[in-house]
Amino acid sequence: MELGNISQPEYSLALEEPGSSTPGLVQMAHGFLRLVQPNDLPIALHCLLFFLSQLLTYELGFLVCAATGLLFIILVPLVGCCFCCWRC
Repeated sequence: MELGNISQPEYSLALEEPGSSTPGLVQMAHGFLRLVQPNDLPIALHCLLFFLSQLLTYELGFLVCAATGLLFIILVPLVGCCFCCWRC
């Protein structure tokens, strides 16, 4: 089966906005990523304990987002069940 003339996509490592009709969404996504992760990835491996503390500092924004998401996943159905069963 031949797929025809399909070109390979070109990827770049630069943070540039794509040429699209949604520049507001692109800016919002970049703003969220800068809010969650303002620090650069720690590269040097001097000491394992020091590296783990740097890694936790690096991942702190993502961990807070994950904890907030899990809290909502647990609390929203629980509160909905309470309102449904007790008709408050």
